[in-house]
Amino acid sequence: MLDYIWLLPTLPLLGFLLLILTAGHLPKRAVAIIGAGSVGVSFLVALIIAVRFLASGEEYFIKETWAWMAVGGFNAGFNFYLDGLSLVMMLIITGIGFLIHLYATGYMADDPNYSRFFSYMNLFVAAMLMLVLGDNLVVLYLGWEGVGLCSYLLIGFWYTNPENGYAARKAFVVTRVGDTSMAIGLFLLFASLGTLNIQDILHAAEMQWAVGSGLVVAVSLLLLGGAVGKSAQLPLQTWLPDAMAGPTPISALIHAATMVTAGVYLIARTHTLFEMAPLVQTLIAVIGLITLLMAGFTALTQTDIKRILAYSTVSQIGYMFLGLGAGAWSAAIFHLMTHAFFKALLFLAAGTVILSLHHEQNIFNMGGKRKQLPVSFYSFLFGSLALTAFPFTSGYFSKDEILLGALAVDGLGWWLWLGGVMGAFLTSIYTFRLFFVVFFGESGRHDNVKEFGGWNMRGPLFVLMAGSLFAGFMYLPLDIVFSQGEPHEEHHVSALIHGIMIVVPLLGIGIAYLFYGSRKLSTARIMASPFAQRLHTFWFNGWGMDTLYNRLFVNPFLWLARINENDIVDKIYDFLIVLSRIGNRLIVQTQTGYLRWYALTVATGLVFIITLGILL
Repeated sequence: MLDYIWLLPTLPLLGFLLLILTAGHLPKRAVAIIGAGSVGVSFLVALIIAVRFLASGEEYFIKETWAWMAVGGFNAGFNFYLDGLSLVMMLIITGIGFLIHLYATGYMADDPNYSRFFSYMNLFVAAMLMLVLGDNLVVLYLGWEGVGLCSYLLIGFWYTNPENGYAARKAFVVTRVGDTSMAIGLFLLFASLGTLNIQDILHAAEMQWAVGSGLVVAVSLLLLGGAVGKSAQLPLQTWLPDAMAGPTPISALIHAATMVTAGVYLIARTHTLFEMAPLVQTLIAVIGLITLLMAGFTALTQTDIKRILAYSTVSQIGYMFLGLGAGAWSAAIFHLMTHAFFKALLFLAAGTVILSLHHEQNIFNMGGKRKQLPVSFYSFLFGSLALTAFPFTSGYFSKDEILLGALAVDGLGWWLWLGGVMGAFLTSIYTFRLFFVVFFGESGRHDNVKEFGGWNMRGPLFVLMAGSLFAGFMYLPLDIVFSQGEPHEEHHVSALIHGIMIVVPLLGIGIAYLFYGSRKLSTARIMASPFAQRLHTFWFNGWGMDTLYNRLFVNPFLWLARINENDIVDKIYDFLIVLSRIGNRLIVQTQTGYLRWYALTVATGLVFIITLGILL
């Protein structure tokens, strides 16, 4: 059965082709069966392959299909590589992806572009599977660019709204910066090692490069540039909150199962290179820590339900980067898996709330909806508990592993741990701020609402609720992939450390309850301070990152475009046109119609040519 691993990306790709070629002429039921069904069958195939692979006891499996390109000494094929890491990723992508597809069959039921939506969704899943299953960096990069294209198509799905088009372009341009960095890294790898096969690269790097050498540092930095772009980490995190312009199922797919996890996967897959560049690995941890804190403070100030969850994703990916930088590779992937469950749950539940309240997204216009929206209420409750690492939920186990891994880092361990704990504190406040305002706050503009959706929308929510609670007990076969073991396994931390990691999120929940649940404390008194108002505005605007980039890059580019409105490059071609016309007029004047003139011209030309021949 392992030989059929090629079916995983092929099935959703065939679904995409069928939907795009029929151009929306299929009935919606057929579109739903093809769109969600192709991913569902892919998930079943992934489950069978996973069982067979684990039963075989093999460390890895390679399926060679056909040669893609062979030029000189360079060879790249559409080959698939399966080990513990790619196994976990393929199950997340197909499993969570299927639940999101199934939910979308109800969420998008009234959209006139129903078929186009599912065609893009299928292509998205196919590209992500190519990314995680490719055995060489060329196939990985194909999937990498594929998810970038699909994110553009899906974020701007409702393209008639100019703001959606802007958000799609912003995501495409910002991630291109990281993609360019990664492409240069691939060129450097091939020029230095003569291959782009991932396993060959890792072995050759260990044999040919010294730890901390200039080449390994340069390659690691370039790959890190690609990772921070796709995973929305500092300094390329600005695109993700604006990506909320797309339909909510897209937000769930991007945040939980596909695009933003690509950078985490890239670093984990090439972890040997980063281990050989300790400074770059430390930089990964620092980037993750700063990003998770910045996103946490920003989420405290947001009022749009989807933007709060978007900044939450930026923060949680920051935790994964913190784990990667700390060398807690398995813990980072573990958190990637648990995050997929509770973040998909929260986004899909948010979608139900938005539709039930007639597309309302401001949390302060909702309020008191726990009885009217019971499924959404429990979905948010379980998802929020997992997100805040409430004891014995899935998020508790994975975030605990990352913080212990950070604590074991030499030199910066305590600072990384302290920052991670602070991030957990912020997470619990902004998460339950959202929860209490929507479900316990004062009644908003919408009264007597009815929960939207049928079994195809509620079924995925119940499955994700279970995953959010119990996914922390799952076994991930990552021991062989990251054979060096996790740093904290050799360290025994005190009960006080464990106690702090448990109590701090609970303290944050309590503070959120006092301000937004019982309302015994008021934010109005805090916001009366001019300093608090300026700080709120600063955080609300994402720490001014968009303003900074506008001043550094966007505005100068627009200025150059304005002064070059007529395009100076066109002047060169205009000159060639004028020159050609002048030459044409001169030649036309030689056409007199007199035979003796033509004979004289030919004779003169012959004399000239013969003279040149004699002289030269």
